Amino acid sequence: MTQVTAEQDELPGDLLQVSRKSAGHVIVDTLASHGIKRAHVVPGESFLDVLDGLHDSSIETIVCRHEGGATYMAEADGKMNQLPGIAMVTRGPGAANAHVGLHTAWQDSTPMVLFVGLIPFAHRDREAFQEFDIKAWFDTGAKRVMVLDHAERASEIVAEALFAAMSGRPGPVVVGLPEDVIRRQIPAELHPPIPVATGGMTTVDAAALADALAASSKPLFVTGGNDWTQEGADQLTRWLEKHHIPAAAEWETANSS
Repeated sequence: MTQVTAEQDELPGDLLQVSRKSAGHVIVDTLASHGIKRAHVVPGESFLDVLDGLHDSSIETIVCRHEGGATYMAEADGKMNQLPGIAMVTRGPGAANAHVGLHTAWQDSTPMVLFVGLIPFAHRDREAFQEFDIKAWFDTGAKRVMVLDHAERASEIVAEALFAAMSGRPGPVVVGLPEDVIRRQIPAELHPPIPVATGGMTTVDAAALADALAASSKPLFVTGGNDWTQEGADQLTRWLEKHHIPAAAEWETANSS
């Protein structure tokens, strides 16, 4: 029989029936349920509970020697696939080393989520070992910087981070994980994926494009961005070849060959 802790005694009766896991394990479960296949990590003691969750999960854990390498690999993963690349590093020097890959994701509009282990919540603002201000460090080079201060929001925070990384102009998102918060037991309910709106063309846009092509003598299509799928690139290529229209690609274009 599962032992009920004092913390569980304070919860409503219906929540006592829900299976419970640590917030770190819920983070991993949420990543897996959102389709994440791999994570690039430099292990550190500040997020051991997440690493423990990865051990028995379906997510492939790629252990890296340097945080810059981990974030570069995650950035490349985000470029080649339709989901954000995932990197995990520890606090202080680990976070500093990860900055270069994060900057690349920001410049190239690559969806990526960087998880950073932090000092325990209770030690904050006391100059604890390798303490740093995660928002001050990353705020100007990431779409969002979030810190998991409430364990019960673990799954929600992961869902929001993945959504933010993919929505609008894609880019990197940073999530701070206080060491003590991710060890707390919470209901193991997972937040569903948040739908990301994709681009489209209205009938008015299509008519304007048709008129512009009909009136032009030397049309040229210029493609860009890095959120191309191979299917989308193939469809555009076939259409351009059918109508004998040349195309040029700016340097940021990926997966469009």
